[in-house]
Formats: sequence, structure tokens, C-alpha cells
Amino acid sequence: MKNKSWMIAALVLCGLLVTSIVMPWGQVKPVQATVQKKETTHVLGRHVDEFTLQDYRGKKHSLSDFKSSKVIVIAVLGTECPLAKLYGPRLALLAKQYRQQGVAFLGINANVQDSITEIAAYARIHKIKFPILKDVGNKIVDRLGAHRTPEIFILDERRNIRYWGRVDDQYGVGYVREKPVTNYLRNAINQLLAGKDVTTASTELVGCHIGRVRTPKANATVTYANQISRLLQNRCVECHRQGEIAPFALSDYEEVVGWAEMIEEVVLEQRMPPWHANPKHGKFQNDRLLTSEEKKMISQWVADGAPLGDVTQLPAPKKYLSGWQLPRKPDAEFFIQKKPFRVAAEGEIKYQWFTVDPKFTEDKWLQAAEIQPGNRAVVHHILAFIRMPKNMKSFRGGGGYLAGYVPGLRATPYLKGMAKFIPAGAHLAFQVHYTPIGSEQLDQSKIGLIFADKKEITHEVMTTQALQNRLDIKPNAKNQRVEAISKSATIDVQLLSMMPHMHLRGKSFRYETVDANGNTEILLDVPAYDFNWQTAYKLRQPKTLPSGTRVHCIAHYDNSEDNLNNPDPTQLVHWGDQTWEEMMIGYFDIAVPVAISKAGRESKAKKKPNSSKKLKQLFVFYDKNKDGKLSKAEFPEKLAKYFDQADSDNSGDLTLQEVEAVIKLLKR
Repeated sequence: MKNKSWMIAALVLCGLLVTSIVMPWGQVKPVQATVQKKETTHVLGRHVDEFTLQDYRGKKHSLSDFKSSKVIVIAVLGTECPLAKLYGPRLALLAKQYRQQGVAFLGINANVQDSITEIAAYARIHKIKFPILKDVGNKIVDRLGAHRTPEIFILDERRNIRYWGRVDDQYGVGYVREKPVTNYLRNAINQLLAGKDVTTASTELVGCHIGRVRTPKANATVTYANQISRLLQNRCVECHRQGEIAPFALSDYEEVVGWAEMIEEVVLEQRMPPWHANPKHGKFQNDRLLTSEEKKMISQWVADGAPLGDVTQLPAPKKYLSGWQLPRKPDAEFFIQKKPFRVAAEGEIKYQWFTVDPKFTEDKWLQAAEIQPGNRAVVHHILAFIRMPKNMKSFRGGGGYLAGYVPGLRATPYLKGMAKFIPAGAHLAFQVHYTPIGSEQLDQSKIGLIFADKKEITHEVMTTQALQNRLDIKPNAKNQRVEAISKSATIDVQLLSMMPHMHLRGKSFRYETVDANGNTEILLDVPAYDFNWQTAYKLRQPKTLPSGTRVHCIAHYDNSEDNLNNPDPTQLVHWGDQTWEEMMIGYFDIAVPVAISKAGRESKAKKKPNSSKKLKQLFVFYDKNKDGKLSKAEFPEKLAKYFDQADSDNSGDLTLQEVEAVIKLLKR
């Protein structure tokens, strides 16, 4: 169950809820969830008068229809708000559990952007049996004093509001817990049924603004048609469109107007568009930060009632390649799995490895690649590697990195004249990380490749790294520093991009160069690292790293209770694949002249592999607790039958010498 919720955090992030924002001067400002303190005094205790609304089937429902119910729970919902999606199934379960105890549930949808058809689909997908009523004109939510979705009101037998706020505290602004710490809704229901006062009668409101009916200002200077539509096309629609990672589309006025207030909030608080780099260091071609003029434009539009304007001024819809982020149709496409992979509803799923033989009979130069998850709900990440057939059996990561899919990563081509090299006969190996979501799912992902003309290639792109796998992150440590440094460049190389990688305890990450004389320069500073939105920071112009230069990475980890994403602050944390373990990798792409890279490959092919060195590296990798021995739990499962044979002194652990001895024996 431990990794069940972490892909959900990416959905929360895409739903415009992010833990922190990076201010222009590089400091980190916490973003607090909206708390309607001013409203509490007159919302709690307020009597809710009779009302009648229609559900998505057209059937009328009145509050008086539930006069026999001891308690009524009113849930203000939206079809596209990520938190409303997450809590839909939970509300359905609570309604079922409390039905026999005289508790009735009602849903109200007041969003102008949510159609009757979308409300019906929301109810069907989340298996909600209680009525969801359409509040045309926002009349009932205004009477309730509602602000966001999802938002809960509990009425007692006299139909007075006794609780107002959240369902529970599992999902919040930028964090996802494995399970709730406090079940506010359930606790309040139980207390009312027992005839007691509600101990926590109100909580902070976290979620999306209700899409209210607006009265546009006449003769507004900023309208959707003349400015806002273009801004959204340039900055947002890449992700906020049908079939992409964002949870709702922002491509037409009817949809956008309902999100107007939410758009203004997340833009002003710099939670969207997502960008975590300190602007003091580096210039990046994929920088997503909005200008102050763009932010002012959005605020003015919202203040003026989000006017449509003159529709003749609307720009032509921006064209995207259907189903791909790539600039054109791929030259080659391959399914990663031969048949759909079945993802269990719950439990830990070990990393899955799949191989594809693309049957390349000649060398290929890769200009762009995109990995497309078949089921975004359960695919957390996919990494692709190049491997020759003779090395496939022992392959589990390592060199030969080709491409990846992680939340937030965009597929963009390499610069002109630069490409990755795929040798003839190579296979593609894929590491897939699945995260269960509570129901059985299927996934069949694919990769698309665009090739370059080898005659035009001047530089080979290579992905390398500064890595520190000897991690011992102390319990309750709030700011533990970890460092890694790359090998020295043996020639001048061009630095193209950087992508830091940590897990849930990752706090900050910095890249700097260290030249042959020890001088340093900051390349990238990420003061608020976010595991759920991982970015490859692509330099606007390649940067020359002279021979002798190394890349030094500094990471900080928060293993304390202050980190709401933290699975368990009492644990000593080591390196590991799973999200509750940790990693520290500073990936970076470099470009090397083709003649030099070719000579390097040819020289490497002539060298005999150092099996002793490789064995030592594997031993260190599997030695998770870093005690210099392998226990049965640490020993590779595939070789478990040889453990007792290798344990020559019957100590219950294996030394490196014992492992070497048994391998020599097996080779005879």
C-alpha cells in the first residue's frame, strides 16, 4: 500500500495545487490553503432553508425529501477539479456506510463550465449513487457560503450547519499522505449521531474555486478574444488540452471562464505554470515563468468579469500533432509491452522491465523521442535505455540512457546537428514504475522516435550524471545535505540540459561547475524541488565545459514532520527504487563532436570488461544498509538458491570474497 498515492500527487499538482513557489529572488514562500475565517462565524449554525434542484437526469430533489434523515451531508463538487475527483469515491463509500444510520448525502455542482453530461460521467466513473444536483446560477452555493470544490457542509436534524470544510487531510496543497491523519467528515458525522457537539466544526478549504456566473464589464480593454486566449495558447494549452497531462482543457471560452478565478490565484502565487528554477542562475529555453505584464492582464480580465469580447478577434486554434508532443509524426513507433500489463489494485509493484527489438539493421541518429504512457493514472515513470542483445540478461539500468517519461517532462527535439546514437542491432529496455490507484488497471505504453540524417550530425548527445548512492538520511532531519560530483571532462564538451532527481524527501537541488583550478559557477538552483513535477532544464544556449571540468551537485533532504509528503520521519532512509526510499542523481546532457565519440566507442569495444570491478559495484548496489555484507533479504532473488552455498562460514551474511568464490565455482 505504501506507494499507492504518489501518482495521485501529480494529478493534484496538475490541478493547480503546489506546495511552494519560487519568488523572483530565489527564496521559497510557503503557499497556505485558503482558510475562510471571516465566513466561519455566520456559516456555522446557519439554518439552510428549503430548496429544490434537478439532478443530471432531470429529476427534482428538495431538501424536504430527506426529512427523515438525522444528518444531511452536502458536498459541493466539480467534475474536473483533481481533489473533487480524488474524494468522489470516498464520498460514495461514506454514503453507503452511513445510509442505514439515517445519514443522507447530496452533491451540488454549481460550476458554469460543467455540463449535465459531464456530471453524469463523474457520477458513473466514481460510482456515486447519491443525487448530484445542478445549481444553475450558483444560487444555493451562495446561500450556503460555499467557495471551492470539494467543500462539505453537514446539517443536523434542524437543518443547521454544524460542520464546514474538508473531507479529511490526506490530500492538501502540494502533498499527499499515505492515509488521512484526521477524518474530519467521518468524525463530525459520528459526533452528531451520538448527540455530541462537533469538536472540529470547520477546517481550511482546499480545492478549486467554484466556476461562478459572471457579469462582464462593458467595454473592457482585456478580453478573452483579444488577449487571454493568446496567452493561454502560448503558455497553458500545451498541457491543458484533451488527452494531455493537465486535468482540464483551456482551449475555449466556455471552459476557461469557469476557471477564471482559479487561473488568477495560481498564476499570482506562481504555482502555475510549474517552474521551480531560481531565475538568478541560468537562462533556459523551456522557462515557463509568466511576466508581470501577463499576470496583470489576467487579474484585470478576472476583475472585469472575464469578458469574452469580439469573437472575430479570436486566434486560430493552435495545431498539435494528435497524440504526440513531438513536432511531427514519429518515424518509428513501438509498444513497450507486447500485451497490456495488468496493474493490481493495491500493494507494492516492483519495477517492471520490458524489452523491444526495433530490428534496426543500420545505425540510427535520434533527433527526438517521446514515451507515451498508455494509462497515466498508474504509470509514474518510464525510462528507456539502449542495450546490445548480449548484455540484456544482466541489464537493470545503468548506462545507455535514451529517453524518459516522468511527470512534467516535455518531449522536445535536440538542437540542429545534435542527436543520440543508436547502434544497429541494439534493443530498447524499459523500466516502468506503476502505482496502484485502488482499482485494477491495464497499461500498454509506447515510444515514438524521430530520426535525423546522419550527414547533418556534428555532435553526439550523451546523458551522464553526478550520483550519490551512499545515502543515510537521518530520522527527523530537516535539511540534510548530500553531495555528488561527476567525472572530469577529458575534452571540451557542450552542456545542454540538467534534470535533478530525488524522491519524496527531496527539498532542494543545485548544480555547479568545478573547473580544473577549483573555481565554481552555479548552473541551476532549484530551491523547492518537487518530485511530482520533474523538469529537464534546457539551456537557452549550450554552455562549454572546458576539459577538466566536473559537475558538482548539492541536494538537501527534509525527513521531518514538516515535510507533509514524508512517508515516515522516524526512519533512516537509504538509496532505493521505491518512492519511500531515496535517490540523489543529477542527470545532465552533453554534446560531444561525432569524431571523438566514435573514437571513444571503438576504443571501449577493444577493452576487455573488468569483471572484478563490475562485481564490486553490484555488491555495493545490493548492500542496502552499507554494512559491507549481503543478507538474505539483500541478495538478488534470482540467485537466492546459491546463497547457502556461498555462505561458507555459515554466518548468515555474505562477504564480497564469498560471492567471488561462488561465482568462480559456478563458472567451472
